Amino acid sequence: MTGPAGEPRWQIAQVNVARLNAPLDHHSIDEFRDALERINLLGESQPGFVWRAKGAGFDATDCRVFDDPEVLINATVWRSIEHLAAFAYRTEHRDFVRRRLEWFEQPREAFQAIWWVPEGHIPTLDECVERLLHLRRHGPSAFAFDFRTRFPAPEPAQPAKVATP
Repeated sequence: MTGPAGEPRWQIAQVNVARLNAPLDHHSIDEFRDALERINLLGESQPGFVWRAKGAGFDATDCRVFDDPEVLINATVWRSIEHLAAFAYRTEHRDFVRRRLEWFEQPREAFQAIWWVPEGHIPTLDECVERLLHLRRHGPSAFAFDFRTRFPAPEPAQPAKVATP
């Protein structure tokens, strides 16, 4: 999709990972695991929601990244960073963010990456991992950033200026 003058419209993609304190089927994870479907459906019903990774191989509970069965991954696309923030921090989801250390280890490095994607683009698992690893290695940039250090959507390409005599 494009906006005025054919430039792409941009949306926000995000990925976050977390390592469980115990296997997903352990009783200490019950409250988190049992709320997953409800919170995912809540996210899908929010204004600005576009897409969520789900299905075989790319769902929080069946996707394996970093060769660790205890690492869960979540990826979504939103119309804006404000829509993403509203869901994450102003719905029931915020309670799970606040309580994350009950179920997950304290992160030692970046656990979330945010980046701009052209409208209609769906990130792949490899793309999500690449963005997160880039943020971990290089810090926030236009390629991958976080809520604290945001970058604006890319500017439309400017036509080359022709030199005049």
